[in-house]
Amino acid sequence: MSDPHPTRPAHDKQDKQDKRTFLQKVAEFIHPGPDSTEELIETLADAEDNEVIGPESRVMLEGVIRMAELTAGDVMVAAPRMDLVDIDAPYEDILNLVIHTAHSRFPVYERDRENIIGILMAKDLLKLQRSPGFNPRQLLRPASFVPESKGLNDLLREFRGNRNHLAIVIDEFGRVAGLITIEDVLEQIVGEIEDEFDIVTDEGDIFGLADRTFRVSGDTSIDRVNEAFNVSIVPTDGERAFDTIGGLIAHEMGHVPKRGEALDLAGLRFVVLHTKGGAVRWFKVSPAEPATGGKPA
Repeated sequence: MSDPHPTRPAHDKQDKQDKRTFLQKVAEFIHPGPDSTEELIETLADAEDNEVIGPESRVMLEGVIRMAELTAGDVMVAAPRMDLVDIDAPYEDILNLVIHTAHSRFPVYERDRENIIGILMAKDLLKLQRSPGFNPRQLLRPASFVPESKGLNDLLREFRGNRNHLAIVIDEFGRVAGLITIEDVLEQIVGEIEDEFDIVTDEGDIFGLADRTFRVSGDTSIDRVNEAFNVSIVPTDGERAFDTIGGLIAHEMGHVPKRGEALDLAGLRFVVLHTKGGAVRWFKVSPAEPATGGKPA
């Protein structure tokens, strides 16, 4: 008597598996998956065009992808721009520095700026105010040191694991190259939700924004700005030459630019978006509004 429920032959299962694999191959041939970071980003752009994801989600995902290619040295605040506290400075000097810079954490050095001995929390200064005889050294927290080559993904994982929000970046010779905060890392993702929309240069110093304006790094060379915007900004005032657009604009303003300040130059309006370490990190650039004269005839 035959089995009323015969077992499916093994070769039938294999045929079904082979058929499914073949269809997958056909689908991949018609719509191949991305083979590089740039292709993956193009795929995200297509997903936005097809309304699979929104523009903010697309930009945020791009930030996550690009962050994997960045290191601490790419986004750190360079050593010359670091705001440091001298452990031997009077309390009033330290307090003035905290108020002026508005940072929450400060690397502390002794005798030499290369000799970082710890991190001072701004809120801990309240203890000194209530107890003037308190030794500032007792307020210091251990400093974390990372190499310039440290990947941002790994660094973010360390920040979350050890609950540090700031690390000192060291170059290949063991010297202080700069500092980096957890905000600097997250800004590569979260900050781009508001500002970055589409990259228009290979160097990554000029970005197109959703409102058809541009975001320009303060470290961008003046020649690059001239080329990108087809303008002619002269990088000198007759006595002093300037290499970067941030340096020239700070000179034109006559002071360290602050967020929200604007300057019209060569038919362009430069609005300060973000400053760090006494220098402009990002400008928002758009065509300058024409000067309003009298009533037209």
